[in-house]
Amino acid sequence: MTFTIEPVIPSKEQSGVDFGAIVNGLDLETITPHDFDELFKAVYTYQVVVVRNQGHVRPETQYELTKRFDPQNIDIYGHGSMHRATQSVIARDISPLPAVPQVQLLGHGIVKNHYGIEERKLTHPSHTVFHQTSLTKEEMDSGLTRFYRWHMDAALYKLHPPKITTLFGIKNPEPRRETVVYGDDSGDKLDVQLGTTAFISGQRAFELLPQELKEMAFKTQVKYAPHPYLWMSNAKSRPTGLGLVSEGKELLPEQLPEVNEEHIKVYPMLWKNPVTGKIHFQVHPSAVQDLIIDGKSVGDLEKVRDILYKMQRPAISPENVFAHEWQDGDFVIFNNRGLLHSVVGSLKETDSRVFHQCNIASADGPIAATEQDFSPYVVQAIA
Repeated sequence: MTFTIEPVIPSKEQSGVDFGAIVNGLDLETITPHDFDELFKAVYTYQVVVVRNQGHVRPETQYELTKRFDPQNIDIYGHGSMHRATQSVIARDISPLPAVPQVQLLGHGIVKNHYGIEERKLTHPSHTVFHQTSLTKEEMDSGLTRFYRWHMDAALYKLHPPKITTLFGIKNPEPRRETVVYGDDSGDKLDVQLGTTAFISGQRAFELLPQELKEMAFKTQVKYAPHPYLWMSNAKSRPTGLGLVSEGKELLPEQLPEVNEEHIKVYPMLWKNPVTGKIHFQVHPSAVQDLIIDGKSVGDLEKVRDILYKMQRPAISPENVFAHEWQDGDFVIFNNRGLLHSVVGSLKETDSRVFHQCNIASADGPIAATEQDFSPYVVQAIA
């Protein structure tokens, strides 16, 4: 192996961050088959891998590298064409590169003459357009911000979730610090770099569950809404960015495009890491329509969201969040089937940020945790 891997060393405030690694000495433009094999194992072992000094990487290389992580890919961007639907909640955040449409341009500010894009005004996602409540301009100007939306990259309708996502930080805004406030009654807050990407581990999320919720999670299937990003387009998020508030604003079936029942996704709540064999709690809370617990549908959207929030909220507590401190040229590869992540930050008109993102829908679904995988967590009743 010609490169070095150093595990992320968390601060004392981030005692629950047991994932993430920094790679130095690797050129992704000329990566050898052996080094790719080592990188593959590192991504699933550390969940988030930051490859430094990759400012020269071309979009074609990012696309080809992303595909190599999943030989069963179907060569379609992870959200399919839904991200282009103007009403979709992700439509405003990304733009495909003309020559390599599987690679998306995202960021903030005006970009000119960029890989076939003559000019584009980019807007960093802001909680002010997605959350039920918002920080005031004065609060944001003082350096307060929120998590935007905790999610995995996935269409969650028709297409299976991408196995990994690559996120290439070409240009970052000036270094300023912000404080993420959670907006609930916890008083939780987290110091972050402006424009950070925040990650939480699904493995950690599972381990944090009390025994009764571990057992429930093992018995639970997650049913996602058809056309979820249109379905949720009028709904608003909790202040933590973790799931939606139930106000009856989801689109009705007749307001959605035609629904093919075979395309509706129902996945286990617990997914298995293909390299480590560890169990990950893997749910996109905003897109869920129902839970099927031990074969029985919950059937009440507000109750479904309350159950998920109870299960997932501990995982986003400050001590469990890896908020990556971006440097220009950072190329981040993360296990999209083992983590949730969120955009963070309140950028100003004068701030500039340019990123490339790539993920490819997979031909196969996630690996479910089996009874054998779950057996170490089974508590035997005392006679």
